[in-house]
Amino acid sequence: MRLTRSHLAQPLHVGETVTLPEGVAAHLIRVLRLQPGDACVLFNGDGRDYQARLASVGKREARADIVGVGHADNESPLRISLLQGIARGEKMDWILQKATELGVARILPVNSERSEVKLDAQRAEKRLAHWRDVVISACEQSGRAVVPDVLAPQALALAAAGCDGHGFLLDPGAEASLSSLRDRPPGACTLAIGPEGGWSPRDHDQLRAAGFTGLRLGPRVLRTETAGIAAIAALQAIAGDLA
Repeated sequence: MRLTRSHLAQPLHVGETVTLPEGVAAHLIRVLRLQPGDACVLFNGDGRDYQARLASVGKREARADIVGVGHADNESPLRISLLQGIARGEKMDWILQKATELGVARILPVNSERSEVKLDAQRAEKRLAHWRDVVISACEQSGRAVVPDVLAPQALALAAAGCDGHGFLLDPGAEASLSSLRDRPPGACTLAIGPEGGWSPRDHDQLRAAGFTGLRLGPRVLRTETAGIAAIAALQAIAGDLA
């Protein structure tokens, strides 16, 4: 039986007893009905899973004994960064969740000329905290013990200039196709996916200036919530861990 995995943002060590955060404790005790002595798995993003057992359950807190540790060897050999034009509400959550499940290493939300979502500093801070929670939940579900970085929203030109590996801009009219990468698979790459309104000509110019090249995924124009996920899955099948 697969054990429930819970994220703790703190150092973890075999032999110690940790106090579980309120949200984690509530899920394990009230939702899953675990009792003292029941097993669970904790992780903190260091690439390892920590085997634990509930030590005590109280009205206001729960504690767990860490009894073992093991390396979670399930990260992709292909380091993919997703440069994503900020999408509205649940679309953005869905993109982050599925990209995490598929193994992306980093997510860069960007503001672009045609972005429909405009975030002031306060809203951006709250949205970033929410996005990071979405990614952590996706790691708990998918078995990942390394949490992808989610950067604060930033301007497209700034994000593009700091991209990892080769930058790819999805373009149905591009000469290069995904299949052409089979002969020269990248070790790291950044996928640039536009918002609902797509990239503007100025956005295209900024991406090209940063070294991004066109990549044809297929003959059809895909929605923002489809394009990145389809491209990540295809890249993982060519050069990652979905082969």
